[in-house]
Formats: sequence, C-alpha cells, structure tokens
Amino acid sequence: MSADPDNPFSPALPGAPVIYDSTLRDGAQALGITFSQAGKIRFAHLLDQFGIPYIEGGYAGSNERDMQFFRDAEKEHFEQIRIVAFGSTRRVGSKAAEDSGLQALLRAGTSSVAIYGKASRLHVREVLRTTDAENLDMISESVAFLREHGLEVHFDAEHFFDGYREDPAYALEVLRRAAEAGAASLVFCDTNGGTLPRTLSTIVARVHETFPEMLLGIHPHNDSGMGVANAIEGYLSGARMIQGCFNGYGERTGNANLTTIIPTLQLKLGATVTTPEKLTTLRTLSRAVDDLVNQSPDPRAPYVGEAAFAHKAGAHVSGIRHCPASFEHCPPEAVGNQRKVLLSELSGASNVLYRLKQAGSEFNPDALSKDEVRHIVTSLKDREAAGYSFESADASFQILVQKALGAHKPFFELDSFRVTIERRGTDSQCLSEATVKLRVNGQTQLSVGEGVGPVDALDSALRTALTKFYPEIADIKLTDFRVRILDPKEAVNATTRVLIESTDGATRWSTVGVSPNIIEASWQAILDSIEYKLLPRANDAQAAPSAPSAQPEG
Repeated sequence: MSADPDNPFSPALPGAPVIYDSTLRDGAQALGITFSQAGKIRFAHLLDQFGIPYIEGGYAGSNERDMQFFRDAEKEHFEQIRIVAFGSTRRVGSKAAEDSGLQALLRAGTSSVAIYGKASRLHVREVLRTTDAENLDMISESVAFLREHGLEVHFDAEHFFDGYREDPAYALEVLRRAAEAGAASLVFCDTNGGTLPRTLSTIVARVHETFPEMLLGIHPHNDSGMGVANAIEGYLSGARMIQGCFNGYGERTGNANLTTIIPTLQLKLGATVTTPEKLTTLRTLSRAVDDLVNQSPDPRAPYVGEAAFAHKAGAHVSGIRHCPASFEHCPPEAVGNQRKVLLSELSGASNVLYRLKQAGSEFNPDALSKDEVRHIVTSLKDREAAGYSFESADASFQILVQKALGAHKPFFELDSFRVTIERRGTDSQCLSEATVKLRVNGQTQLSVGEGVGPVDALDSALRTALTKFYPEIADIKLTDFRVRILDPKEAVNATTRVLIESTDGATRWSTVGVSPNIIEASWQAILDSIEYKLLPRANDAQAAPSAPSAQPEG
C-alpha cells in the first residue's frame, strides 16, 4: 500500500492490517452491554463471515460464562477466524506451571491466547508491589510456558505509553523479554486512553525501529476521543495489528471503534481488510451487533450511521445532485449505507426535487414547474413551522406533495371519531374502545374497534370501516409508534409529534402527525398511513372504491 496521502511523513507499510476484535471481552465491560451465550456465538460467526482474523472471546478463568463460550465455540465451524482466550502473566511469587490463570488459558482450548503484563514501572511498584526484575521474569516465563504448550501468544503491554514516557528503556525491555520468549505479537496498550496521536505515533515509530521483524499491535481506548485516530496513527507508524471493538463498545468511554477503523484503512489508505463486497455489509453488521446487545444504533456514527450521508442544507443537496463527492468523503454504498436528503425549514428546491426522485414519487421532479416546486417548499416549511418533521416520514411527505400540487383526492370523509378508556378496579387492565363515523362514496359507515390502547383501538375502528371498500388495507400493521414532546415547558399542554411505522409485509413506510392532543396526532399519522397504501388507486383507472361485501358492520 502507499503512504497516507494526507501525511507525507507516514511510512508505506507492506502487507495488510491484522484486525483483532475485543468486543466479547473489552467491549462487554461497557456500561449496559451484555451478550447472551447464543449472542456470542452469533457474533463470532458474523465477524468470521466479514473476514476478521482474530476475536477475543473472554477472560479465561475469570467467570464460567466466558469458559462456556470457549467450549461452545470449539463445536462451531469457522472459515478463518481464530478465537483468542485472554489472561494475564503469572502472579507475583508463583510458578508459571502452577499459576491458576495460565492453567485456565490452557483449559480454554484455543490455539491462540493473549496475556497482558505491566510496561509501567509505576504500576510494577504501586499495583503489583514487586520489583522491576520480577515483573520481567513474570512476562518471559508466562509467554514461554504457553509457547511450550503449542499456543500462539499475543503479548499486551499494559499502560505502555505511560510506561514509555516514564522510562523508555524499561518499557522496551518488557517488549524484548516477551519477544525472546516467543510472543507472536507485541501490542501497545493505551490503557488510560489519554495519549495524543502525535505522541503515540512517535513512540510506535521508535519501537518499530527496535523490533522491525515483529508483528506490532495497537490497542487504543477512547477516553480522550482519540481512539480511532490513535489506531490509524499507530498503523501508519508500524503497528500492523489493530485491536478494537465493534461500534466502539468498551470500558468507560469505549475502545477504538473498528466500525470506523476498518473502512478508513480500506477506503482511505488502500489497505486490504476484507473484500469490497464484504465491506458493503458493514452497516448491516454494525446494526446486527447493536441488536445482539439491545442497543439503539448511533445515528451519527461515521460511515454506518443513519446521518452519515444525510444532507439538509440546500447548497449541499444541490452539490451532491451534480457531484456526490462535493459533500461526501466516500460513496455511501461502499459501506452499505445510503444517501439521505433531509426536509426541514432549511430545505430548498434542491432538497425537494432530490427527495421526490429518491422516494419514487408519482411526480417527475424534472417535469415540475418552478411555481409547483415553490408550492411544495412553502407547504413543507409551513408544516415544519407547526412542528411536523418529514425526515423520517417519507409517506407523509408524498401526501404533502400531492396536496401542495392540488392532486390529492381523499378516499373517505370523516364525520367524527370518539375514543374511550375504561378501567374497572385497581387490578384490572385498561380497556380502550374507539368509534369512527365516516363516509365512503356517499355511504355512511359507523364502526367500533377495541385495542390494548387508544391508538390501537382507533386504528382497528378505522380499518374495520374501510376494509369493506378497500380490502388491501387489511394487510397493514403498525410496527412502531413514537411520541416526541415538542415544547416540554408547556408540560401537559405541550404539542406532541407522533411517528408511526407501518408495513404490509412487503414494504415499510413512516408517517407523522402533530397536535396538542396525542390522539389527534395519532389519527393524522394513521390516516396518512392508510392513504399512502391506497395511493396506487389514485393512478388507477378504477380508482373508485370497491363495492362493500356482505359483512356485518363493526
């Protein structure tokens, strides 16, 4: 690969980076992150399919769950990934062959292990409370013992950058003892996450000169927000093994985010991490990892976040319509993401035209006149001023466009609706019932629906009334319901925004409603959802509703 084009002083490193994932060990130490046993196996298969060579499975001997993972993983078939058991050097004053931690690494049954040892004299004195010489013996004897049992050993030099700044000679001696004992790699850990990229780069480059034939690694934490930057600088300075966690999970503020590091290495530096085809699954992989630990995806995550390629400013949208590279640092498709144009009070004609084309609207954006586009933009801004947001409500946006162009034909007329909630006794559940009265093609329909909540009951009553005329809406299901308080200072009188996601089993769409009354806001969103489903009828020569079948009224 070539040198970093943005850094003329960076070396051109031969060979591909070696990605070492620590999500199941270091990542699982994060606040709120817990993997099930089945989830751990699923995670390992996902990374194996993506092309990750190493995955650290857990701390051997520290708990039964991690040991069970090693046993379960042994029964699985992986194409290339190597499961690594993690542990430490022998304890102070013990013999390697008798040390319980090293014995646990043997029982883990993996062909690769990682052990950490102290690279800081401060930690040797104040944490281990032993001598510098004893610490060196602990490292060399532990690595040698594991090598005697045929294991590949990765040595993590804990607090390496702090230790190097304290005493470079001792920190280098720690590495030398591990290398001479047979370590396959020497990994520099920025354990406190406080080292800045320039300092880290300088130190790694010096160590690379000392150990030019060794596989060197970098293990950054993100306490200063420098995790990814330090990983990249470490690689450019000679550390070819990059350790981190997917989605940036990790203790405290997290580990270096592999979901950002991998595409940066491959797309910016020309390094080969995985195939281009597999890289296009990165966003899907990131979402799958979040699902395994029940975390909401970070919308602003680089490369894979929902907002990573989202454009709102009119000038930006105008730019990407003619030249995507003008406001996008890489093609979104390269990482499995997609371009998104946002609609808001900042929107101009470019946003609207792009969004129409992206949404597959019935209206040809190129055929609209300037006056028609202006009508749409004005309607959009008026609705936004009232609290609507169409960034995540494509279906409501298309209906808004129809109304702005005078092309909207309602499929029914509402006379009234009523919702009641009843609870009998202290231990019973609330019962919700809705009554809807409307007219379809001159015929009055009165229907009643029940549900677990008022919105569910209202949706049931509306569909009961309309299914006789529009059978296709029977397939609609509400899959998500979100409420946002727009002006919390108003407390119970605040305006609410309701976003509803619907599906018919084949496609999904989202709609929005806004009102001080949450039921009214929900009604608006439900109405848009049903009308969106019926839009194909508006373009059909037989757009009139079907004759009602002989069904009893609800």
